[in-house]
Amino acid sequence: MRKSIILTALLLLTGIINAQAPQPLPIDPKVRFGTLENGLTYYIRQNAYPENRADFYIAQKVGSMQEEDNQAGLAHFLEHMAFNGTKNFPGKKTMLNYLETIGVKFGANVNAYTSFDETVYNLSNVPLVRETVIDSCLLVLHDWSSLIALENEQIDEERLVIKEEWRTRNNAQTRIWDKQLPVIFAGSKYADRMPIGKMEVVEHFPYQVLKDYYHKWYRPDLQGIIIVGDVDVDQIEAKIKTMFADVPKPTDPAERVYFPVPDNEEPIVSIVTDPETTNTRVTVYMKHDILPDELKKTQAELMINIVKGLATTMLSDRLNEISQKADAPFAASIIYDGDFFVSKTKDAWTSIAISKEGKITETFATLIRENERAKKFGFTDSEVERAKANLLKNYENMYNNRNKELNDRYVQEYVRSFVDNEGIPGVEFEYEFVKQIAPVINAQMINAMLQQMNIINDKNVAITITGPEKEGLKYPTEEEILSTFKAVVAEDITAYEETVSNEPLITELPKAGSVVKVDTDTKLDATIWTLSNGIKVVIKKTDYKDDQILMSSIAYGGTSIVPDADYHNASMTSMVPYVGGIGNFSATDLKKVLAGKSASVNASIGTYTQGFHGSSTIKDIETLLQLTYLHFTAPRKDVEAYTSIMDMIKNQLKNLSSDPDFIMGEKRKQVAYGDNIRMKEMTLEDAEKLDYDRIIEIYKELYANPGTFTFTFVGTVDESALKPLVEQYIASLPTGDKNASYKDINLNIKKGKIVEVFEQEMKTPKTTAYELYSGKLDRTLKNQIAVSALKQILDIVYVRTVREEAGGTYGVGVGASISRIPEGQTMLQMQFDTDPERVSTITPIIDREVRNIAENGPEEEDFQKVREYMLKKFQEDEKTNNYWLGTLVSNSFYGEDTHSDYYNTVKNLTGKDIQALTKELLSQGNFIEVIMNPKK
Repeated sequence: MRKSIILTALLLLTGIINAQAPQPLPIDPKVRFGTLENGLTYYIRQNAYPENRADFYIAQKVGSMQEEDNQAGLAHFLEHMAFNGTKNFPGKKTMLNYLETIGVKFGANVNAYTSFDETVYNLSNVPLVRETVIDSCLLVLHDWSSLIALENEQIDEERLVIKEEWRTRNNAQTRIWDKQLPVIFAGSKYADRMPIGKMEVVEHFPYQVLKDYYHKWYRPDLQGIIIVGDVDVDQIEAKIKTMFADVPKPTDPAERVYFPVPDNEEPIVSIVTDPETTNTRVTVYMKHDILPDELKKTQAELMINIVKGLATTMLSDRLNEISQKADAPFAASIIYDGDFFVSKTKDAWTSIAISKEGKITETFATLIRENERAKKFGFTDSEVERAKANLLKNYENMYNNRNKELNDRYVQEYVRSFVDNEGIPGVEFEYEFVKQIAPVINAQMINAMLQQMNIINDKNVAITITGPEKEGLKYPTEEEILSTFKAVVAEDITAYEETVSNEPLITELPKAGSVVKVDTDTKLDATIWTLSNGIKVVIKKTDYKDDQILMSSIAYGGTSIVPDADYHNASMTSMVPYVGGIGNFSATDLKKVLAGKSASVNASIGTYTQGFHGSSTIKDIETLLQLTYLHFTAPRKDVEAYTSIMDMIKNQLKNLSSDPDFIMGEKRKQVAYGDNIRMKEMTLEDAEKLDYDRIIEIYKELYANPGTFTFTFVGTVDESALKPLVEQYIASLPTGDKNASYKDINLNIKKGKIVEVFEQEMKTPKTTAYELYSGKLDRTLKNQIAVSALKQILDIVYVRTVREEAGGTYGVGVGASISRIPEGQTMLQMQFDTDPERVSTITPIIDREVRNIAENGPEEEDFQKVREYMLKKFQEDEKTNNYWLGTLVSNSFYGEDTHSDYYNTVKNLTGKDIQALTKELLSQGNFIEVIMNPKK
């Protein structure tokens, strides 16, 4: 209590609050918020972007923490059962069948998750084609709340599915958590409640145990309905009040306990290794109490969160600066403040670093040292000003685009409000609040608040170290970690110092070129400029965001133009500006210079093309083009930063050979492509031979011919404002060989039938099976649509046959494509995990269903579901800038109009088209099967 009084006094001094009781946050007036008599909470918001779409969620304040020992895993099991039949949607497929007929796809739009303290179900991007759709979706939520069928036969079938989910997900990270949680949460129920549960419980629990859990915990006082979309709020509220009134209010309900996490005087240390993990992670949790109830949903809470956010950003930047040095013990890190790992009852100031091999103690010492430095001396004025500038920039971007936010952004905010008791004042209030307080926030204030709140501390600490388990790799002992901790805390640490450049991005402007030709693409409503240096610029103004500009540039070449001996150097070229920076600025300094600006550019170098992707706001468009110019002309060399990141890459490469998933991926490529070096991942031996100078040289070669590039700008583009900037920074780029192109490097898949079976050491025994049908098809728009539809039909078929009927896997991953280069190369591939004892009975189902479509065509119901989803998805996509960026690049650079005839082509597609395409692919007789079994 004393700390909250001190904090309130501090906030009073800054003028943030003006009374002894902090001012409550308002509820966003655009949200209809209420509670029914039975205790059910609801949030409703009208949002017309995208139009005729809505999201329907039900959040439950219940998860694995409400399980008893004989129920471990039943919260997650119950989530699965919600899709297997309810009172008004009886049977296993009634609900999903209906939803998929209106384009709401299982997995993509219909899903759920179970965590320690909540379970959340969703129906997303539902097309509101008629009012009965709204009624049906509300009825689904209604049934999930209290009328899940829980039929005995269905329960038994789902046991197999969840066992396979466990098999797939019981990877190195999961096994590490299983060992870690009992240590860092010792004395708390969080120590033994992983949501996947215990398979001995899942496989054998009596039916009534699950039903008891459901009726005890799924009840309206613990449930929140969230509906956001193009809806009539009054109408939805009335429907909720009518439909959910019959959900009974619990009598003498069980207390919903949020289980505490004990404090600890001495640091807790957990060191866990696993032979299949690929990196070493050091995490320091400085635990502290959650915010007192009297400060929840108040301006004080908002202020505290802002200050903590600024502080974690600044300390993360300091650690990032250290990581750029050659002798840095780690190459990636982050600081954040929030839940103590998975706990809702204890927060933690959390520091994470990915350590270089053999540098664990040094990494740990650095994390403690930098936290102690921040604790003792706080942050500098220049750091705070940069952090504030970025904070204001982020809020300004959200505010400017507030009328064009997707439903999901609001839904997630309201889910957090319900399950975590967070305020929902709305972006308008928050933006004005931030603008008001920004002038009074300074280093002195932040430092004082952090000290008063005692967030960065050397008490109540938990330390976790995880990494690969292999011969010759030693880890510090718990005693050595504790000794290091005490030694660093006792060090005579000095204050942080930095140098900040005020130099502009470009000190001397290039000689401007000009726009020499203007054309119009009437079909796609775009303007096309030809520049004096040969560059083509395509521009499309949209209103899908109120302040967003996306940019893409592309040209032929890519890694194909270098000889095989240089391939691994070429594969690293996209990192050149990321590692070394551009112009006169290191990567670290560039971030400082760009503080407060919304502009970014990233290099993208593929097999056959290279280019840049970027984005900006309206006011920062010049910065976007300046960055683009420097990425073309002034990549910077930074040996220290390169050495640091290569140390990290080499560490990971050392450990990949023990990761079964990586081994399977490499085997797949080897079987399909032989010994083609361009289809192999880099090895440690390859990495040792990399030449930084040659990497930079290849980067410059790839971008030496700007005249061959096509640029595309989409969004809130003002052509009159863009033109002089394009002439200054893009038309001024040098030109070169206008005929530059890619080279044929023979990435053809092997023909014929090939079967490869091998064994691999693994901790969790599972068989991974991969099936590939390949051949050549014409890359027409119709064929591309048909192969996409085939993929989605197989998704449905395999859920029905392999997952549900056979209980053979958690899911079959299906992929299908017709490549541009090599022209027409077609791939239909499937991969899944299963019980080693069952693989011989499951793999034939994969082939059987593909051949059934080739011989008889898809089932009409499956085909109609997929076509409906594709039409719905197209209507959603064409209202986004990203869609149009890709569409215009395809049209202007590759000469493929993927938009104009798409809708009608999908509309006119038939099951016979799918059948003919599948039959033509299979008739070419190319089939590859790769099976990885656990070594016995």
